[in-house]
Amino acid sequence: MGKQGRERRLLLSRLIRGDTILSGVAAGALALLAGFISLPLLSLVVWTVDHGSMRAVFHGEAHEALMLSLKTTAISMTFIIAVGTPAAYLLARKDFPGRRAVDTLIDLPAVLPPSAAGVALLLAFGRMGLLGEHLSAVGITVSFTTAAVVMAEIFVAAHFYVRQAVVGFSQVRREVEEAAMVDGAGGLGVFLRITIPLAFPALLAGAITSWARALGEFGGTIIFAGNFPGVTRTVPLAIFTALESDLDAAVALSVLVLGFAFTVILAARLLLRRAAEMER
Repeated sequence: MGKQGRERRLLLSRLIRGDTILSGVAAGALALLAGFISLPLLSLVVWTVDHGSMRAVFHGEAHEALMLSLKTTAISMTFIIAVGTPAAYLLARKDFPGRRAVDTLIDLPAVLPPSAAGVALLLAFGRMGLLGEHLSAVGITVSFTTAAVVMAEIFVAAHFYVRQAVVGFSQVRREVEEAAMVDGAGGLGVFLRITIPLAFPALLAGAITSWARALGEFGGTIIFAGNFPGVTRTVPLAIFTALESDLDAAVALSVLVLGFAFTVILAARLLLRRAAEMER
């Protein structure tokens, strides 16, 4: 027993020492990664404070771009929620031919390079595109208009809402819905009064994340919609343009987007945590 006890103590000592070394390496890696990410973000904030550049957001083209972004993202999110909610419900609850293909198709814009998305939209809805050519024949122009901005935002952001909505609907227990039906509620009534409220934290988290992605859309927009002040120049495009002539405006808009992003991530995590607690 004495020999076995010494061997166990030696093994335990080695495990503790190994765990300490691993923890130290992991902590160093985490600190390095956090520092690498935080330094550029901190630089934006420091520049804004030192130069008072935040004033530039409320004047000239920066303010115009901000208003346009708020307008286009409001329209795109209305469409994404209106169409994406029933679509996500179908994906979460029904098994139909081609479901996996459709599920994969919805995920494609999330991994497609934004520039490729812009080219694809241009070839589909541009004046010489598959559908755009027919639209042009009847006097309807889509590319290089505000409508093109909205379409680009929908294309790249819809996935984030639909994917989270699918998770939310999947977590709603069927017994609750069935109990409501037993009490006399119809299918639509159950969906609106039971399913949607129970899945709401996940739906809201998805909507917030999707809105943030739409707000930050750049590649698809600049190719499919162009960069015209007051028409298609959204905040990301205004940042890109301002780098050549007004650095303060570019920094101020970047800080503004940074604040939006931080708020979005925090809100989404809180909502998802609430959804998980409701599931338990």
